[in-house]
Amino acid sequence: MVRKHIQRRMPRTRLSRTIVGVALIIGGILGFLPVLGFWMIPLGLFILSVDSPFVRRQRRKIEIKAGRFYQRYKKSNTIEGEDTVNLPITIEDVRDAYEQIQDVIVRTPLIENQELNYLVGGRVFIKPECLQRTGSFKFRGAYNRISRMSEDERKGGVVAFSSGNHAAGVACAANMLGVSATIVMPTDSPAVKLENTKKYGAKIVLYDRYKEDRIAIAAKIGEETGATVVPSFDDVHIMAGQGTAGLEVAEDLKELGINPDQVLINCGGGGLASGFFTGVKDSFPQADTYVVEPTGFDDFGRSLESGKREKVDPDARSICDAILTDQPGALTFDVIRQLGAKGLVVSDEDALRTVSYAAKTLKLIGEPGGVVSLAALLTGKIDAKDKVSVCIISGGNIDPDMLSKALADY
Repeated sequence: MVRKHIQRRMPRTRLSRTIVGVALIIGGILGFLPVLGFWMIPLGLFILSVDSPFVRRQRRKIEIKAGRFYQRYKKSNTIEGEDTVNLPITIEDVRDAYEQIQDVIVRTPLIENQELNYLVGGRVFIKPECLQRTGSFKFRGAYNRISRMSEDERKGGVVAFSSGNHAAGVACAANMLGVSATIVMPTDSPAVKLENTKKYGAKIVLYDRYKEDRIAIAAKIGEETGATVVPSFDDVHIMAGQGTAGLEVAEDLKELGINPDQVLINCGGGGLASGFFTGVKDSFPQADTYVVEPTGFDDFGRSLESGKREKVDPDARSICDAILTDQPGALTFDVIRQLGAKGLVVSDEDALRTVSYAAKTLKLIGEPGGVVSLAALLTGKIDAKDKVSVCIISGGNIDPDMLSKALADY
């Protein structure tokens, strides 16, 4: 509340705050206002300090502690029998994750393109996590999870299962933290994702995604080697880490003085969507939220409609490899359902067409599964006219051949 109180009484952007702060300091030094000059310099220094890394870091720590105190107070003052909502992660978990990883992640920008706005009839803000370390948002959650392991756990290493982006994220984070990593990957993983994972020194174990159980394989490796399993989505530290992308979006939108009407997020197991929605809804509770999936893999959307976790048809196929899971996560589904999200579906053709559009118009490289939320806007799966929409390019690890095909065909 104190932070919001200060922000309402100060210029809305960092640039304008800087100008005002410098002007006050210069005015105080030159004595433009002799009577008031004694307070102009300290006031100018205070305004300049508001956005310093140190002050922002301390501000977040205060917010985290205040949030935890409120949760304890709320729990201790709950009337027995009262209907309460207990989510696996909260905004305090997301803020805590940001404290943990902020020095190693890339704070990706929030991008707006006028041609895209004209095309959909509203304003669209894109979070390009294709610019993140390893080329996807997955590094956020992986580092948050692995960096919290004890020394004894780190000695045993980590094992993860992924079609590529989580694999590279875990491999990179483990490498940075001096932890050995084994990654269980499907045989049909894109070559670029296999190479991304190998270059960080991880050991790769291949499996058939349609005949074998990757979770069982990873669990067996963990039992035999003592490695800690790092799930790709159904883990509170993974979810909170991914949520830092949503937290950044919320901060950037508040800085611009913009309230989003709807937030669309690519969805496989739900790790990104659950964290992202948590990070955004705290600041903008009125925003509508949507998970976007490829045709045949709309298990999350169907689960939100039925109220229980639905499974994907074993014969379903899609080129959106980054978001192909057979069922929503138990934890992620709980969060996304209680936050009131709905589901949207796009085709493989929609995804490829959007890959081409992103490259040609936005100058951003996205993989098919990484652009489905943008595809939903471009293809009119949801009304964006006169609305402010937020979406994400969650990954850009696309095989050159597929990218070439998308550019040639669309």
